Parts: sequence; structure tokens; C-alpha cells
Amino acid sequence: MASLAEPHSAVAKDDRFFFITSLIMAAIVVAGFSLMIVTGRSSFASPPIVHAHAVVFMGWVVLYVTQNALVARGSIALHRRLGWIGAGWIVAMVVLGTIVTVRLVRLGHAPFFFPPALFLVLNPVTILTFAALTTAAIVRRRQTEWHRRLHFSGMALLLGPAYGRLLPMPFLIPYAYEVDVLAVLILPIVGMVFDLRRTGKVHPAWWWGLAAIIGSTVLSEAITYSPLGTALYRAATAGSPGASVAPLAYPPFPPLS
Repeated sequence: MASLAEPHSAVAKDDRFFFITSLIMAAIVVAGFSLMIVTGRSSFASPPIVHAHAVVFMGWVVLYVTQNALVARGSIALHRRLGWIGAGWIVAMVVLGTIVTVRLVRLGHAPFFFPPALFLVLNPVTILTFAALTTAAIVRRRQTEWHRRLHFSGMALLLGPAYGRLLPMPFLIPYAYEVDVLAVLILPIVGMVFDLRRTGKVHPAWWWGLAAIIGSTVLSEAITYSPLGTALYRAATAGSPGASVAPLAYPPFPPLS
């Protein structure tokens, strides 16, 4: 009886861990974007495409929490049905994330703590890396330990913009991007520690997740600071106010009032 109870207990601990961390991730997102509204640095007067982007990305956060809650409650059938909605949702996230990024760069509104060319490159690379991790999780859906850890890593990667709103990014220049990525790595590392304490080893899915996150960072910077990065920036901003902004220089700080 004890041997039967132990696997069940381990599964319950896994379910609880992934549900609790999904709530933590959601709280980070809400805190980051709420801070922008409270401080007046964001408003609801943005164009429809920006609202659509926000709804789709926040919808993913809700779906991620819901999916983990369903597993924790044992509602596996509903979890599987909702999973196919998520598969289509990824496409909308990639498209809208890229459109909004290009729009901001064309307007000359890239965050001032990033060189505009880096912002143009890192957002599509990040969302495509998220899509790759999430697709891998779907492919591995019958291998639960792989499935949930790859999903976790993809979701952790999406926390970058939320961390960027919570961290003192202006004071982190010229390493704001790298510090933001270090923050993104925190929860996957927590997951690795959880595995290590529970089973005595780290599941290989975590290493793939970390490799994807770090790899996307290296790729973003390699493209940005190469002739390709400058060419992409010139092509994206042609005929727009952003064309007059130096691609690799930090934009001026916005006024305090």
C-alpha cells in the first residue's frame, strides 16, 4: 500500500507545484502591467491593435492558469480539449506580438532602456522561442513530465515584459536586457530545484527550457549587433519617424512629468 501511495503523492506534489507557480506567473504579469497604469505610463487610449495584443497575451496567461488548475483538480478530459484552443492561440500571439513590435519601432517608441534595433529583434525571437517550446510541449503531451515543464519554460519566457516593468530598467542600462533575462530564468531554476529535492535529479526538459531561453538571448544580441540587425531595422522603419532614430543608440529618457 505504501508503494502505491508514494507515486500518487509525488504526482499530487507535481500538480500542486505547477498550479501554484502558474498563479505566481500570473501575479507577476498583473503586477507589472498594473504598475504601468497606476503610474500613468500606460493607458486604455492605445490603438485597437495594441488592445488586441494585450487581450491575446493575457488570454494565454488565463489559459495557462486554467490548464494547471484543471490538472490539479483531476479534470484531465477538459484540460485536453482546451489544449487545442491553445495550439491555435499561439499563432495569434506570434502575429500580434510581431506587428505591435514593428509598429512601436516605426513610431520611434521603442523602450528607452533598449537600443531600438535590439527591441525590434528580441521580441520576435522571444515569441518564436515561446512558440517552439509550447509546440514541443504539445508534441510531448502524452509524456506529462516533459509536457508541463516545456510549457512552464515557455510561459516563463513570456514574463520578460512584466519583469521589465517591475525592475528599475533605466538604472540597469546597458545591461537591462541581460538582467531581465536573469529574472526570467528564476522560475525555471526553482523548478529544477523542486525536481532535485523531490526525485534527486533534474528532469532534462528543464535543461532544454534553459537552453532555449539563453539561446534566444544570444541569438537576439548576435543579430542586433550584426549588419543583419541594422538592415532589418532600416527595412522595418523605412518611411517612418523611427527611421531617424539610431538603431544601436539608447533613445533619450522620457520627461519625468
